[in-house]
Amino acid sequence: MYLSRAWTCGLFIVAWLCCSSLLVGAQYIGITNPDEVKALQAIKSSLIDPNKTLSNWDQGDPCTSNWTGVVCNNTISDDGYLHVQQLQLLHMNLSGSLSPALGQSSNLKILDFMWNSISGTIPKEIGSITSLELLLLNGNQLTGFLPEELGNLPNLNRIQIDENHISGPIPTSFANLNATQHFHMNNNSISGQIPHELSRLPNLFHFLLDNNNLSGYLPPEFSELPQLRILLLFILNQST
Repeated sequence: MYLSRAWTCGLFIVAWLCCSSLLVGAQYIGITNPDEVKALQAIKSSLIDPNKTLSNWDQGDPCTSNWTGVVCNNTISDDGYLHVQQLQLLHMNLSGSLSPALGQSSNLKILDFMWNSISGTIPKEIGSITSLELLLLNGNQLTGFLPEELGNLPNLNRIQIDENHISGPIPTSFANLNATQHFHMNNNSISGQIPHELSRLPNLFHFLLDNNNLSGYLPPEFSELPQLRILLLFILNQST
């Protein structure tokens, strides 16, 4: 009887140690924030992926299973989850559209869909990703206006929407992009006057707007921008 009790106690201790080890291991490995997982699933569902490049987006956890194009932080955050920091989906022969669910990727720093065939409009919800540093959408078939909400990105360093079919005016809200150095918006159908408010951007370095449908004149205040090095406009329509 004594041996039986000792044996039972020993089994209990071993089981407890195993469970503790599994819990510690699970905590160390971590899982992706559930809201971001749902966002990724919605993003995939709005895309057309003929080469099945994103086929592993249905398998396991985004961060721990190395989903194609998904880059996460290496350590578990204070909320107990891993977070998606980059979507690197360039040159993947993707079409379809950009899902508004992109706005749920609240820790995203790099959003890269360059050189695909994605159509539709730029979701205004991207303007809620305040951590975003690089917005790279060039070389697609995007249409519609630039959302005013993109002016709500305090950490944005670069916006590249060149080689699309974007139309309409440049939002005056872009004057709030104080961290942005690179505006690559050439080869679209952007129209109207360049907002004079943009001449207050303290870190503007590249401002590329050639091959659009701009009208009016370049605000003279642009000559006083301290960091501006390259300004490409080509021809402005002076008829309006």
